[in-house]
This record gives sequence, C-alpha cells and structure tokens, in this order.
Amino acid sequence: MKTFFVTGGAGFIGSAVVRHIINNTNHKVINIDKLTYAGNLESLIEIEKSDRYHFEQVDICDSSSLNDLFNKYSPNYVMHLAAESHVDRSIDGPGDFIETNIIGTYKLLEAARKYWSQLQDKNSFKFHHISTDEVYGDLHGTTDLFTEETSYSPSSPYSASKASSDHLVRAWSRTYGLPVIITNCSNNYGPYHFPEKLIPLTILNAIAGKKLPVYGNGEQIRDWLYVEDHARALYKVVTDGEIGQTYNIGGHNERKNIDVVRTICDILDDMIADKPENIQSFKDLIEFVTDRPGHDLRYAIDASKIQHELGWEPDETFETGIKKTVEWYLNNTSWWQRVLDGSYAGTRLGLGN
Repeated sequence: MKTFFVTGGAGFIGSAVVRHIINNTNHKVINIDKLTYAGNLESLIEIEKSDRYHFEQVDICDSSSLNDLFNKYSPNYVMHLAAESHVDRSIDGPGDFIETNIIGTYKLLEAARKYWSQLQDKNSFKFHHISTDEVYGDLHGTTDLFTEETSYSPSSPYSASKASSDHLVRAWSRTYGLPVIITNCSNNYGPYHFPEKLIPLTILNAIAGKKLPVYGNGEQIRDWLYVEDHARALYKVVTDGEIGQTYNIGGHNERKNIDVVRTICDILDDMIADKPENIQSFKDLIEFVTDRPGHDLRYAIDASKIQHELGWEPDETFETGIKKTVEWYLNNTSWWQRVLDGSYAGTRLGLGN
C-alpha cells in the first residue's frame, strides 16, 4: 500500500483522481483541500467511508500545516491539483490565482523538499504537478499540435500563473534534485463539473430554459478530455512515468465551442420531450455574447508520448463522453442543485447537510 497526497482533491479533476485510486487500487489517499467555492466534498460521498481515505482541510499556502501533514502521513506520491482554474475569474480578480497557483505551489514544493531530503530511501517519493495546455497559448494553424517541447506563451492571468508554477516545479527539480513529473492536459469535462464551466453551464441553463451564452462567434476550438480518462492517465503517470519528464494528456476530440453547445442541445432534444415554453429545440436558447479579453482561438494536444511510453489512451470519444455527462446531470439533480443554491457550502464547512 502506497500513500498519495492529492491536493485539490475536492475539486473537479482532483475528486475524479481520488475516486479512481480508492475504487481501483489498494492505496491510501490523503485529500488536501482548502475548500474554496469549487471544492465540494459531496463529489466524494461514494468513497468517503473507505478506511483508506482521509480528508485534511488545509490551505497549501500554510507551510506549517503542510509540514505537519508530511510528518503525519509520510506520502510516497504528491499529486498537486490544487489551483484556481477559471479564466474569467482570473481576468476579474487575478490576485487569488497568483496566491494559490504560484505561492501555494512554492510552499508545497518546499514542504515536499524538506520531507524528501530527510528520507533514507529517496527513490520512494515522486512529486507530480498537474497543469494545463493553456500555458502554451493558442495555435493559429489548423493542424499544429502542442507537444511537450512547445514554448510557453500564456494569454490570461490564469494560464500565466500555471506557467509560473510549472517553471517553479522544474526549477526545484534542476536545483535541488526533487523527483518531479509534470503533465499538461486539455479541457476536461464529465460528472461533478462545477456549473460555471461551458459544458455544465450549457446543460443546466438549457434544463432551466435560460439562454445558452457562447463567446464571440463560438469558433474557438478545444480538445476535450473526459475527466475519468484523465484520472486514469494521471495515476499511470505518477506510478510509471519517468522522473523529470513532461507528458501531455489530450482527448483527441477537437471541437468548436459552438459545436459543443449544439451537440448538447441535440442530446437534450432527444432526452427531454417536455421542453421549456416557446422553444422547439434547445438550440433556440443559444445566444452569442461579447468575447472575453485575450481569448485563445485553438488548443490541441499531441498525446503520442504518453500513449507510446506509458500505454495510455482515452477510452471515451467526445460522442460517448458527452452523452454520459448529460445523462449524469439529468440523473444527479440534487448534487448540482445544492451547488447552484449554495447549500453545499454547509457541507464544505462541516456544518452538516
């Protein structure tokens, strides 16, 4: 049995990683999460009673608490997912992104280095930093792909803060010898996604008969990765990946934003006979809105390295994954209703249900 630290384990991707490890291995997981607005322990109800799962409400910017956790649990792996991640929020208020994504990563690296430097078997530890393809900027050609050697050119405060954290991790490896691995992923989607993001926002607005906002002309292209495929990839990387390497993780599913929204509408049209008043198709709710500043046009990942070296590839196509996602939101109304009305915050703060 190995011990995994998963920072941000109550978030969207982090909770998928926690569920994957608990459900598919015999390892122990320590979920370290500050529980900001996007942290939701209700995403972990199915595994919360496992004796191999432990939750610690700790801010990664709190060095003293981090040191205590390393001493208490003696982890073999750190999977660092804790981050502010919404581009629009970073434009409106970049301070939290600088604090969490840069300062927090620095504090976690220092705590990990202190712990690792005292280990007798230094080969028993890895630090896995989970990042984003947005650090690369955007692609202007229609066939270009981000590779692990693509130069960084972040466009938003969010992507700049993640690029900074990537550089810190590599510096701690080069300067101090800390055993690190970095992954950069494409856009994730799937169950338990916080409703402010494009796909869940579209699903829930449509159900409510609200407008479906699409930035600009909707021609922005993203590569979509089903979150449970990503969780499998991350576990594969941290256990079998080579120290010092970077692995790009993508879903091989490039879609224009407008086509994503239209696909969701088509699925809902098939599943919901009783539509909101005055619409024949959910596509009638689509509304183009002013584009956000610095909006990257196209992201696309070359995931051939992780496929060839570690044998990972996604199980879900966009068609299968998006259908599963829509079905999940239709069948789990209590989860997203508690997010939308804010009542999940009571659970986050330990105030009961």
